[in-house]
Amino acid sequence: MIRPIRKAVFPVGGLGTRFLPATKAMPKEMLPVVDKPLIQYAVEEARAAGIEEFIFVTGRGKQAIEDHFDRSYELEDVLRERDKRDLLDLINSWMPAAGQVSYTRQMEPLGLGHAVRCAKALVGDEPFAVLLADDLILAKEACLAQMVEAYNNVGGNIIAAMDVPPEHTKRYGVIKPGKNSDRMVEVTGLVEKPAPAEAPSNTAVIGRYILQPSVFHHLDNTQRGAGGEMQLTDALAKMIGEGPFHGLRFDGERYDCGDKIGFLHANIAFALARPDMNKDLSVILRDISKTL
Repeated sequence: MIRPIRKAVFPVGGLGTRFLPATKAMPKEMLPVVDKPLIQYAVEEARAAGIEEFIFVTGRGKQAIEDHFDRSYELEDVLRERDKRDLLDLINSWMPAAGQVSYTRQMEPLGLGHAVRCAKALVGDEPFAVLLADDLILAKEACLAQMVEAYNNVGGNIIAAMDVPPEHTKRYGVIKPGKNSDRMVEVTGLVEKPAPAEAPSNTAVIGRYILQPSVFHHLDNTQRGAGGEMQLTDALAKMIGEGPFHGLRFDGERYDCGDKIGFLHANIAFALARPDMNKDLSVILRDISKTL
């Protein structure tokens, strides 16, 4: 029996040093792409995939995230008084219901694997999703929804996958492929950030995961790996052979918003995808290009 995916974990405890000084007092997950913070895109993607419980693994200085996913009665009162019903709907329509949001602290920044391990008590003994807000995906159907659909067919573990230029493998976890089709690839091995000459393929792992709860057992026994951190990839590699394990080449465009250029690219792409902004932005971009 394939158990449903009801819970999602959002690791948001990182320091965001690449975006200093902007992130000195503001979580990097609250950086806006057009008019929504990165973490809101991730939560909306999870909701579109049928997620019912949202688990945030936070750290020091992340209070703004908790405030964002809470009611702001003062703001709501002002909007009502000014009869701005459209804005009132805008700030409330995407909010999870009371009791759907949980928070836990990652006391030290020891890596993605450690962050996921911190959610163990809240996840319990059921399969769950993990979404990294830095990986922003523009797609007609939400990336996680595509993964849940695939999971409902094959079960096991599923990771989002994307083919990258061979010289970029050192930036990603990389899949050692088994059976391979246009969209689905069997995962027979995983290597964290291999040099191009040592990479088993150029199919990289992107920040979306559907995982069985046995991952916590492996995280409990995982030592620090690349970069002195507890790597989630190392724990996932130990799960190969326990059951079905696939990578899904999702339909959509991924933007690395942990990188300044990727973040700027995402802002432009998401604005161009909006009917209320694309014409004006196209004119601006044409004007800029003339000056280069």
